[in-house]
Amino acid sequence: MIFKQLFDQESSTFTYILASRKGGEALIIDPVLEHVQNYLNLMERLELKLVKAADTHVHADHITGLGELRDKTRCITVMGEQSPVDVVSMRVKEGDTIDIDGLSLNVLYTPGHTIDSYSFHLPGCIFTGDTLLIRGTGRTDFQSGDPRAQYDSLFNKLLRMPDTTLVYPAHDYKGETVSTIGEERLRNPRLQVRSIEQYVELMNNLTLPNPKLMDVAVPANISIGHCQTEALTPDKALTVEQASGYLKNPGVIWVDLREDKERKKEGFIPGSVHVPYPHLEAYIDRNNPMHKEIFSGAKRIFFYCAFGERSALAVRTAKEKGLSGVCHLIDGFDAWKKAGQQINS
Repeated sequence: MIFKQLFDQESSTFTYILASRKGGEALIIDPVLEHVQNYLNLMERLELKLVKAADTHVHADHITGLGELRDKTRCITVMGEQSPVDVVSMRVKEGDTIDIDGLSLNVLYTPGHTIDSYSFHLPGCIFTGDTLLIRGTGRTDFQSGDPRAQYDSLFNKLLRMPDTTLVYPAHDYKGETVSTIGEERLRNPRLQVRSIEQYVELMNNLTLPNPKLMDVAVPANISIGHCQTEALTPDKALTVEQASGYLKNPGVIWVDLREDKERKKEGFIPGSVHVPYPHLEAYIDRNNPMHKEIFSGAKRIFFYCAFGERSALAVRTAKEKGLSGVCHLIDGFDAWKKAGQQINS
């Protein structure tokens, strides 16, 4: 496995790049905006293709690199379903997985630092965001923080993992890079409490100053959505009301860009074909036999995904490859479902 731990001195943020092999698909966790080009340069040297970028929560001390990475690579952006961020490609919840070629991270909902805090677990290690730090825990006094919720996340989820589990946090301020669940259980001063009430009292009396970039970072990190209509003519970005009129049109091919697990969980638009977004470029290549099988005879191609971000990017990719008659569903399957439109499962 390829594993890179990178550090931003200004905000003391750790960013992680994961891949199963050189030349394979890559995932980045908690990227910092100022280092986006450095990440891309590193992945180019390793011959990696960035397919997913995830934040463990909405950060208050730096601006995320999710939007910039999406715009530069057209990767899938991932955050928890409670996140207040305007648009991301994929929203996960506890029990879901974040999958790339050769790797699958289990998703744990670990709120407390913020309402949208998540941890991502690989066998033998866990990326804890700001929930569990090395010899500390994330503060709980802003962004809907809740010390009671954090106590539950810590003592009933994270600390129940094997002692040898490696802990990789989103921040460190004392020069540490990695710990273990066992070390933190024994040596983390904030975990030496006898009850939830004692933990709540401890966290409610920290009296810490706000992060210096908080007033800038939080609004910026909430508004990272890819504009689903910008640079697209009106016939390339359709609302549910507009698109539903084409549902039974024989000249229209509906293409579902979501992953198989998303289709199984949420259902799909009747008659749509499945082309997972990471495979789109290969499928729309006219030299690929699958191109003819899927797109032959189509007068129009309607792309859709979960929330409209992947499909908006797909329109641009298809146009660059010379496909005509392409458009996408604004706000995606989520909007289709909320509008009460027909769904198959």
